[in-house]
Amino acid sequence: MVAIDLDEVRLDKMSADLSKEGYSVGTYCVDATLADNVMKTVLDVSQNNDGIDILINGVGGSTIISNPAARVEELSIGDWQAIIKFNLDSMFLFTNATIPIMKRQGGGKIVNLASIAGRGFSDASSSAYAAAKGGVIAFTKKTAREVGPFGITVNAVAPNTTLTERIQPRWEQQSPQDQVDQIEKIPLRRIAEPLDQARVICFLASKDADYLTGQTIDVSGGLV
Repeated sequence: MVAIDLDEVRLDKMSADLSKEGYSVGTYCVDATLADNVMKTVLDVSQNNDGIDILINGVGGSTIISNPAARVEELSIGDWQAIIKFNLDSMFLFTNATIPIMKRQGGGKIVNLASIAGRGFSDASSSAYAAAKGGVIAFTKKTAREVGPFGITVNAVAPNTTLTERIQPRWEQQSPQDQVDQIEKIPLRRIAEPLDQARVICFLASKDADYLTGQTIDVSGGLV
């Protein structure tokens, strides 16, 4: 298992936590939006691990700009470009570098992180973020068609608000009534936990999903 992040402190904590559970984790501190860095990292991972069986493209988010919920007229071109680069460039670069390796080894699994915002379902995110995640969904479907003949599956998950380390503080800053209002929009009446997303990602990366490709699964508690 290899973890890649720009935050070295987070990487070290993840590695330490997983080591306590008996897992061996290699870590790379890399800017996932820089092509040369990504290519070098992917080649190094492949050489040190006899290939790459699974790629999880989890880089992304909306908090890279000052107002993640900005309306169209409130966005600057800099905001737009930052969101697109962070969410789409990173996914493209890692997929682009990994597919030749998976082709040579006769298959592999790629799982991308989209969002229900990419389906136009989120009022709490910007149109830039919606466009980026819509791009993830389209990229997933098109790439799956291209690489299917080589035994490579490409799928995505589309979460709603999930209480990750990054999102939890924003959630706690909301008023109790705002929290209740959001929860009442979700048929399952709760906010997603990271494990809700992780279970579906693990399924898509497993042999149980061998005949599933080009799909984006909404992991949103029924929010549509």
